[in-house]
Amino acid sequence: MAAFLLGAVLLIVQPHIVPSRPAVNSKAETSSQSVPRELLKKTIPKNDFKENIHSNGSCQQLPQTIIIGVRKGGTRALLEMLSLHPDIAAAESEVHFFDWEDHYGKGLQWYINQMPFSYPHQITVEKTPAYFTSPKVPERVYNMNQSMRLLLILRDPSERVLSDYTQVFYNHMQKHKPYPSIEQFLIKDGELNVDYKAINRSLYYIHMQNWLKYFPLDRIHIVDGDKLIKDPFPEIEKVERFLKLSPQINASNFYFNKTKGFYCLRDSGRERCLHESKGRAHPQVDTHLLEKLHEYFHEPNKKFFELVGRTFDWHSFVAS
Repeated sequence: MAAFLLGAVLLIVQPHIVPSRPAVNSKAETSSQSVPRELLKKTIPKNDFKENIHSNGSCQQLPQTIIIGVRKGGTRALLEMLSLHPDIAAAESEVHFFDWEDHYGKGLQWYINQMPFSYPHQITVEKTPAYFTSPKVPERVYNMNQSMRLLLILRDPSERVLSDYTQVFYNHMQKHKPYPSIEQFLIKDGELNVDYKAINRSLYYIHMQNWLKYFPLDRIHIVDGDKLIKDPFPEIEKVERFLKLSPQINASNFYFNKTKGFYCLRDSGRERCLHESKGRAHPQVDTHLLEKLHEYFHEPNKKFFELVGRTFDWHSFVAS
């Protein structure tokens, strides 16, 4: 039931981003929005670099903020909530520029062409959850913009594993393809299968170490995905402060849908929730197997807490 509630509450908003709007008297930070062209030419494969300008004064520009992950951590919900702010212009799709070689090889002009049109006072944001766990990405982002502000949303590692499996399972079901049970992935030769990719993605400290080689901790804001589910407004307030946005999102933008059992959004009188593909119920997993999973993540979680200087209310194995 807990897994179902944690997943279901992420059904916050439609899959399409609400078009960003120009704001009056915006206080959004603009100092980090200009990236040296010379640096870009030297470090990013590309042809001619230009920002596509619209007659209304808006243009397509490089993002100043990236939601780097984690997969199944609540990145879509975070982006939709953040898009309530009039000073945010969000890319609709996951761009996969820094982690897919064929996209990266197309250069910055291609990357810019994937961005939404935005006004000078707005912050352009893109999200690609795979960035967090892709080894090459931190250096590539750094080479593009050393002042980039990064958003990372994390949830209980064990719950994230179950959600990861659930997504792939339903993808196969929609294509009428068979897919093994979660036990077949989690267990190998009677032991926990630590080679399962979904488990590796939940080893947050390993991936975080890679990002901290290039970006200081004060450039990476970690959103507590579990708290975002239960009480979204305080977490979004923290994101506003991190991005140096004027406080425009308020508690009235969030409402608890009693019928669905989770928070949805209210924007200019319009109410909306995430696509039904989000927040699916997790598979039933044997209690003993769940304990094995919690036990496995105990030490990696401790290392992550020490690395970032804060703790999270995640399942923790306690020996009896």
